[in-house]
Amino acid sequence: MRNFLKEMKETINTMVYDAYKQAFMDGDLPKLNEYVSDIEIPKDKNHGDFSVNFAMRNAKALQNNPRKIAEIIISKLDYQETDVEKCEVAGPGFINFYLKDSFYANSAKKALELGDDFGKTNVGNGKKANVEYISANPTGPMHVGNARGGAIGDCMANILSWANYDVTKEFYVNDAGNQIEKFGISLEARFIQLVKGEDAIEFPEDAYHGEDIIESMKAFIEAYGSDDYIEMDSTERKKKFVAFALERNLNALVEDTGKYGINYDVWFRESKLHAENKVIEVINKLKEKGLAYDKDNATWFESTKFGSEKDDVLIRTNGIPTYFAADIAYHADKFERGNELLINVWGADHHGHIERLKGALSALGYNGDKLHIILMQLVRLIKDNEPYRVSKRSGKAISLNDLIEEIGKDAARFFFNLRQPSSHFDFDLDLAVSQSNENPVFYCQYAHARISSILRVLKEENISYNNQGDFTLLQEKEEKILMEKLIQLPEEIEAAVASYDPSKITKFVLDVSADFHSFYNACRVKIDDEALMQARIGLVILTKNVIKNTLTILGVEAPDSM
Repeated sequence: MRNFLKEMKETINTMVYDAYKQAFMDGDLPKLNEYVSDIEIPKDKNHGDFSVNFAMRNAKALQNNPRKIAEIIISKLDYQETDVEKCEVAGPGFINFYLKDSFYANSAKKALELGDDFGKTNVGNGKKANVEYISANPTGPMHVGNARGGAIGDCMANILSWANYDVTKEFYVNDAGNQIEKFGISLEARFIQLVKGEDAIEFPEDAYHGEDIIESMKAFIEAYGSDDYIEMDSTERKKKFVAFALERNLNALVEDTGKYGINYDVWFRESKLHAENKVIEVINKLKEKGLAYDKDNATWFESTKFGSEKDDVLIRTNGIPTYFAADIAYHADKFERGNELLINVWGADHHGHIERLKGALSALGYNGDKLHIILMQLVRLIKDNEPYRVSKRSGKAISLNDLIEEIGKDAARFFFNLRQPSSHFDFDLDLAVSQSNENPVFYCQYAHARISSILRVLKEENISYNNQGDFTLLQEKEEKILMEKLIQLPEEIEAAVASYDPSKITKFVLDVSADFHSFYNACRVKIDDEALMQARIGLVILTKNVIKNTLTILGVEAPDSM
């Protein structure tokens, strides 16, 4: 688990701190009560490989002009035996560090030796993390609106795994509460209509009108007949119907998510919370802490103490706990299972739910700040330059299954992670299936396939990598740019963890693919110079590893031919 850029950052930070200590001992700078400094990689290479803002962060405490402080620090720096080529003061007082070419060459060589493990870091240090995403209502099929959450959540979970978190992927099954009551009413009404005719009962206006309700009851009748149920007590009959239809729908959810490349570790049922009285236990604990109270025949949580505009109901006047109460119990259960980090992917319309949930968890003695919510915006599907809302094949609202059949799993997962979760964007379905460089997933997969082709042709000519490639021989501009980009993978993974943003990985693999295509057009791999050819073969293999690793994180195939 190596992050060469992070290691270099730490080296430079130590160098700057040692330079400050020397300046203090020499009487050039006063004593600091607190040492503060940040280091970043400039977007413009002309500003160096790393830039340190120590002088500006400490100017007030050091009672001096930032540029003067930076000049003093540089005069005390000792980098003769390091990978630093030079350093200089820039702008209002930045200290810019320029690295030797050998740093990138040696780092790339070590990255190649790590093979499929390159990119893995230890930022998670084995901590248990729970990532919950999609959690679609099990009363119907999974629709395309769940697709973005699925791609974001699954990729985020994969990123955490690469950062050495012990990750559990979880789906929360809402099999209790009002929606299940409505589900039972809907199933019963369709059952009666199927057995006695449509005129036998008026279908409730607020029930579920989807075709799947009819299909479920047709399947039930085919499996069990209707005679034993037509005269059965309504309450008992609905329980039978719900149990049958829920299992049928859950099996479909498992199948659909599997086609999407998602394999959950846990399918957690809300009904389990109620069966084990965990919802009531949580409410009683909040009452004991003086944060829940009874009013107007209902029980309320004092959400206003945690930033909400109004208090929230925990138990309705009919005695049934609210979804919010179950959600508190559910997240408390996640903590009780030993999770140290909880991540949920929610629609942006759930924004108001975050602080009250964190507040309730903190009130129960858990650290609400360990719960992080990734809020995602909706995506508009575009086909033939028009909004695409109805499947032409079925004439119905687009399901996740329809989307996968239309464009494939790889394109769907890649496109849904092209932008930050909080951003709106138009998903061009025609572009997603086009075999052109304008299609980003095709562009990246083609880079991997092109490398595989290069290596196949070399192998046919009995040319292979001898594990001795000297990457310092790679002096062409395109070679250097590609090397510098490749070794950023661990840094990008840690940045994606810190920001909870999988799109960083998508952008990174696009950049790698672009840099490789530039290298391919500028530098021939098979050449007479054996040493340089070996270095280029090594660089090509490293590029292949990095593209494969990033696509694996995204849940996208890395084909050897296209």
